[in-house]
Amino acid sequence: MDDALAEWLRLREVADWTARSAPLAHQVADRLPTERPVRVLDLATGTGSNLRYLMTRLPSPQHWLLVDRSAGLLRLLGERTSAWAASRGYRVEPIDRGLAVRGSSLACVVETRILDLNLPLAEELFAGRHLVTASALLDLVSEAWLTALAGRCRTSGAAALFALSYDGRSAFSPPEPDDEWVRTLLNQHQHRDKGLGGPAAGPSAHLTARQCFLAAGFSCRDAPTDWSIGPDEEALQRQFIEGLAAAAVEERPDAGDAVAAWLTRRLAHLAGGQSRATVGHHDLAAWLSGT
Repeated sequence: MDDALAEWLRLREVADWTARSAPLAHQVADRLPTERPVRVLDLATGTGSNLRYLMTRLPSPQHWLLVDRSAGLLRLLGERTSAWAASRGYRVEPIDRGLAVRGSSLACVVETRILDLNLPLAEELFAGRHLVTASALLDLVSEAWLTALAGRCRTSGAAALFALSYDGRSAFSPPEPDDEWVRTLLNQHQHRDKGLGGPAAGPSAHLTARQCFLAAGFSCRDAPTDWSIGPDEEALQRQFIEGLAAAAVEERPDAGDAVAAWLTRRLAHLAGGQSRATVGHHDLAAWLSGT
């Protein structure tokens, strides 16, 4: 599972970074301290894409705590971040339970921790944090989890930035008659309980999270951050299409033949260099009113 997920995270990183809202990241960065290290908590870190995207967009120096339940993904985080840093002329030094990234205008200490993020959310993770962030996480968690998250951010006084929450929209070109049906099955599947407080918020996650943070006294901004992926991103499209089909069959086992036929047609478009896909996401930023 870790190997498959690691490959998926590798494939999607460029599409993620292209889609993300730089203005929202800058609005959050402008509300962070500049006179002392910025303390960041990154939830469900995976292989560190969110760290690499934000590291050069936040004030420096920084101290990150990266939390994920997978030791395998966190090991890859070190490899991928070292390669990213070397390509930009930054120095990487191993430290106890993490690494440090340094450059002429960057000083970032990164600590990793293996931890499940089930409820209740550990208070000590959030204590003293200036920013709580995550990427491609909110659609996997429950409304109860989001309520708890907003409460923890409120108590610590942290701003929040959550990127790339799937919002239930997708479209293909050229279209197939069953595209909408398969997408509907995926969206139903997205609400399954992922072990994070109950049925997942799924495609409504960014709206539910916004409501939770508003109720906790935050000001919120959001932005659509859709993937737009073309024929040149064949491997990413293939994994997305195959993932749609797998979720659809899990949701409707009796429809396996129809889903398989749809998958064959979609992959034929991809093999022919014709397939384009749009996948809807949203970024959400929140900070306490008055900050």
